[in-house]
Amino acid sequence: MMNNIPEKQSQEMERVLLIGAVTADQSSGTIAEQLEELRLLVATLNYDGEILTVPLKRIDPATFIGSGKVAEIKNLLEELKIDEIVFNDDLSPTQMRNLERALEMEIRDRSGIILEIFASHARTREAKTQVELATLEYLLPRLTRRWTHLERQIGGINVRGGAGETQIETDKRLIKVRISRLKKELQRIENDRVVQRKSRRGNYNVSLVGYTNAGKSTLMNLFTGSEVLVEDKLFATLDTTVRQCQLDKFHRILLSDTVGFIRKLPHHLVASFRGTLKEIEEADLIVKVADISHPQCLVHLQTVEEVMADLKVSHKPSIVVFNKIDRMDKEIFSDAKRIYPDAVFLSALNRLKTDDLRRAVIAELKKMEIQMMIQIPLSEVRDIAYVRDHAFILSEKYSDEHILLEIIINRKIWEQIHRKFGKAAIQPVLREE
Repeated sequence: MMNNIPEKQSQEMERVLLIGAVTADQSSGTIAEQLEELRLLVATLNYDGEILTVPLKRIDPATFIGSGKVAEIKNLLEELKIDEIVFNDDLSPTQMRNLERALEMEIRDRSGIILEIFASHARTREAKTQVELATLEYLLPRLTRRWTHLERQIGGINVRGGAGETQIETDKRLIKVRISRLKKELQRIENDRVVQRKSRRGNYNVSLVGYTNAGKSTLMNLFTGSEVLVEDKLFATLDTTVRQCQLDKFHRILLSDTVGFIRKLPHHLVASFRGTLKEIEEADLIVKVADISHPQCLVHLQTVEEVMADLKVSHKPSIVVFNKIDRMDKEIFSDAKRIYPDAVFLSALNRLKTDDLRRAVIAELKKMEIQMMIQIPLSEVRDIAYVRDHAFILSEKYSDEHILLEIIINRKIWEQIHRKFGKAAIQPVLREE
């Protein structure tokens, strides 16, 4: 018996049946939440998603849901006027092929939908290259005569389906060649990024991370005065943006806005975006942003924590930020406050309590500050200017040949300056509490 058969039908958009499997490992409540999220994902692509839950005792290796459920679904397709089927779980190439033959309809899974969204939102050369590589690696083992979505997702590689096995094998060879070229292109882009990251090592780097549509870009714009694209849709931001941010008179950071995360993020996509995600690996501080107005806010934050663990950056200093407090549920707020007692609660859009985040970041910065005396030859004008630009000057004294500066400076920045001033007389001084 299958549940949640939809009654209403819309003729305005392509109709997609969203199928979620309820198993011993996945409760009906969890699947309902994931299917609602999947509905939002397909809506981003202008599809009309209808939900269908399927209770399963076990996963069938041939069709995922078993031949009996396949027959039941086939009987529903014409009645519901369905154009395409999307599974909440990832399907193996064999399962996808068998389902397409049995149902005579295009079949996709959650990963395929996410990849199409990324493809539709990619704007820069780097983002387009990353998405195309991930898409091709995902589609390569899944080529069949029914892959019309391929052209929607990668539209420029000049391949066609529907010509039988010979054509499919030809397309596979073309795609393998294209994958090889894309990997080389990404390596060239990564080499450029390495140079850019090296140039930023003398700064304190803060990365905004979080579930998609949590409000990271709005925070970025608020704190830096930049104009990063802000849209109320999933995965509006694919490219990492880095901007300078002056927190107060004495503290300046480089703030980066990264691609949003989501449950069941395709591993091909994570691998392709590894270069972009390196901004997080290079960060001195990670700000984890969650949308507290969303009923699954804490689950989303757990997903972010899991991605951080996969990237091996869980050890880095971090601040948890719950955004959109103007629309939050009191019960979720109580749970969030209990689980994350040191979190910051704000509304970036309405500029409510945003100074709390500013103060929290400054507090983290101060943990890395040291106070010391340094002596620099007066002839080294550029070096003196560099120190003045990167440190808070407490006092200064001049002699005939040197300037003696008492400074407060970030330890990371000092390490770079120390290499620059190896011959200067340096006397560390303990800061007074």
